[in-house]
Amino acid sequence: MSKTRFVITGFLFLVVTLSGFGQEKQPNIIFIISDSHRSEALGVAGNSFVQTPHLNQLAQEGVRFENAYVTTAICTGSRASFFTGQYMSRHGIEDFATDFSEEALLETYPLVLKKGGYKISLIGNWGIGKNPPVSHFDHWDSKIPWRTTSGLHQTDNIVQKAVNYLDKYQSEAPFFLSLGFSAAHEIDPTKDKPATYDVQERYLPLYENIEIPFPETVAPEYWDNFPDFFRTDKNIARSRWQGFFSSAELFQKNAKNYYRMVTGLDDAVGTIMQKLKELGIDENTIVIYTSDHGFSLGEHGLMGKWYPFEASIRVPLIIYDPRNLESNGKATEKIALNIDLGPTILKLADLEIPKCMQGIDLLEMISSNKKRLDRKEFFYEHEFLGSPQLLKSQAVIRKDIKYIYYPEHDYEVVHDLKNDPNETVNVVNSPGYARKVKNLRTSLRNLKQSVK
Repeated sequence: MSKTRFVITGFLFLVVTLSGFGQEKQPNIIFIISDSHRSEALGVAGNSFVQTPHLNQLAQEGVRFENAYVTTAICTGSRASFFTGQYMSRHGIEDFATDFSEEALLETYPLVLKKGGYKISLIGNWGIGKNPPVSHFDHWDSKIPWRTTSGLHQTDNIVQKAVNYLDKYQSEAPFFLSLGFSAAHEIDPTKDKPATYDVQERYLPLYENIEIPFPETVAPEYWDNFPDFFRTDKNIARSRWQGFFSSAELFQKNAKNYYRMVTGLDDAVGTIMQKLKELGIDENTIVIYTSDHGFSLGEHGLMGKWYPFEASIRVPLIIYDPRNLESNGKATEKIALNIDLGPTILKLADLEIPKCMQGIDLLEMISSNKKRLDRKEFFYEHEFLGSPQLLKSQAVIRKDIKYIYYPEHDYEVVHDLKNDPNETVNVVNSPGYARKVKNLRTSLRNLKQSVK
């Protein structure tokens, strides 16, 4: 080899080496979305009886968001907000039939991850439209029933499939794995069968010897306080309450089954975390846990979600990044929304956030003092069906006060959450709140326009 050729070859080797120096491998990311997991149903959140040791540990080693909300409390719209980083007013998924357009799909965070070098996979619930984007994913397995013919429960089935996926993963590229559980959702009623919970048999002895505390607002007068247009058995949240929580016996039975399903989810998280350790990839794998909405266990004489009450819109949210020693172990009171998960995931992967996304990077929010990231309020919307089955609603949500507007009936509700956290009194016409109500009305108009 000539001296000149040797020098050039050595120079090129040095350039290639230095260009990769200091670059860390992009992290693997597992995003776990449960269904109907209300925020209080965690030991680390202060619940005195629910058994969630694995989620407790995940929260203690990661970051827990104490004020995490969804911007619409319905499965399909909320999941669309996760994937797009957008309010429902922008992504337009208001029902169970509408799919993403191809243009919108390409700007969802999984497809941006794929463009950025990730292998993207989904196991479990996609939950959006009728034509899922199977061909865009490297691995797709979404048609997982509540029970297989052999009796395997969906939660266990998804975990088994996730473990198999991790065992067989061979690519040098980082992976993104979305796990969509149907628990702790009830099995919806049919013409011939009432709604019910499907609990794994091994959890049935759990909580047998305790009495689940009744919500303060379970008393009949709280249902009776609703206006006539709301207080009807055609209201789906009320009709489902009839078969689930309308007696003390039904409440204990179904509340216990609900928390049993939550413990099943917790064990699923524990199994996945253990597999990451066994494979030696736990130190470079981010795990995020949340739910598509909360759930009313009889509060206000209701069952389910849909309405902008605290039980319905608050969700658990934990982000565990083993590389982030500075933030891990923290809990924050700052407001986090479902629209923030897409931007946050892309920043964790060191990828650019599409301009169409409306959420923020949550880890930047808690690590910086930027006022623009410390939101004081947000817009809530629900458009599916309408009165009398599910009333359309809009709201301005703050940590200390809430304004709800039912546009079909031009009806306003204001709850002073600081002094009335159970949302029992409507103060919209109280003279002492006149200035606040005026301010909230203005905020609703402005927020409604800004989220489009």
